[in-house]
Amino acid sequence: MTEKKKSSLSRRKFMGTGLLTAAGIGVLPQISLGKESFNKMEANEVMRLGFIGLGRQSNGLLGSFIKLPNIEVVAGCDVYGDKQERFLNRTNEYYKEKGKEVKVEVYENYHDLLARKDIDAVVIASPDHWHALMAIDACKAGKDIYLEKPLTFTIKEGQELVKAVRSNSIVLARGSMQRSYDNFQHAVKMVQKGRIGKIKKVYACVGGPPKPFDLPKEEIPESLNWDMWLGPLAADIHFNNDLNPPISLNPPENEKVWGAWRWYKETGGGLTTDWGAHMFDIAQWAIGMDRNGPIEIIPAGYQDTEHLTFIYPNGVTVTEEPFDKKETRGCKFVGEDGWIEVSRSHYEASDDSLYPLIAEGEDLRGGGNTAHHIDFIESVRRRKDPIAPVEIGHSTCTTCNLGNIAYDLGRPLKWDPVNEKFAVPDPEAEKQLHRAYRPGYRL
Repeated sequence: MTEKKKSSLSRRKFMGTGLLTAAGIGVLPQISLGKESFNKMEANEVMRLGFIGLGRQSNGLLGSFIKLPNIEVVAGCDVYGDKQERFLNRTNEYYKEKGKEVKVEVYENYHDLLARKDIDAVVIASPDHWHALMAIDACKAGKDIYLEKPLTFTIKEGQELVKAVRSNSIVLARGSMQRSYDNFQHAVKMVQKGRIGKIKKVYACVGGPPKPFDLPKEEIPESLNWDMWLGPLAADIHFNNDLNPPISLNPPENEKVWGAWRWYKETGGGLTTDWGAHMFDIAQWAIGMDRNGPIEIIPAGYQDTEHLTFIYPNGVTVTEEPFDKKETRGCKFVGEDGWIEVSRSHYEASDDSLYPLIAEGEDLRGGGNTAHHIDFIESVRRRKDPIAPVEIGHSTCTTCNLGNIAYDLGRPLKWDPVNEKFAVPDPEAEKQLHRAYRPGYRL
């Protein structure tokens, strides 16, 4: 392989054109959203953020959002008292270093945070089973939303969230930051422009479905409201520290692992939703299936099917399948005239002309997380849809959930992505469009 072509997709250029370019490759119509409380905020007007869910992911998001111009982080909420205190310590230390006086408060109940009239937008990074309820309540409270992926826990929740966002004129951005990476944007552009010819197949390596809950029961920490953590989940799910990893305040020590709730059927969607929310998202974006979805889903192990397979209305097949020996989390697009591999750490292609132009010594990924967060803030100020709006988050999340339903039933599914229902009556599958909430919780 000859040396990759260099120079052009600099971070400076990305910030000026990258997101607009991404919107221009055929998949992201800009919707204007009205809202009396903002009415197009001025660029120098302070925007106040509240954080709901203060775990490991939120800790990273805080470090990015708090540094953005004219942003004030004024509130945080978590059911774990230690994580409330960490958030409070970190924000107060930041503002003290900057010589700014910002009053920061913390809450156990997210409704108390949403009730504050001075908060303009919320960042929701709770476990997946809380996403829909928190986000819908935020919509009703008139707060714009940055919501972590996957968008919702169930397909029904996603449908209701889309309605809530649009009926309340809310800007909602999904935490699918790969859409703001230069390398993913370039790969999508090459595919959509036909540079590798008609797409024959897409490999999307994400990993497998969730497994039954099997963690041993452990004592609930004194500062954790476990009943509130469970929320709509079944009350008989017992506590284990892996579900809400502990931290230390003195000496300071963050979570050593990601919350294990994502790996179990009772509490999450496994790798199918955790990484599928990223890589199936890129696959659908590239093949022009945003706001759409597969028409047939075939689980691994069914007859001669080796890998989870999605068949799309345009004839493209996407498989959950490694494309290299490392089982890199990423996508490989195979066309009649060439191929492209893309992940967070690399970009490979069948021809030098397919590579992005990058400056010497520059990170291939470019843009990245911070650009994604800036896009949300700018979208709120301009009252425009962000690069990853609610409908696209919902269509990706639906694909992930359909994959898990097919896995669970052990047979193919026929899906109508336009009407968002099974193409043929399927009572077994229809039961899994949503999960029963325990008493006291409802959409």
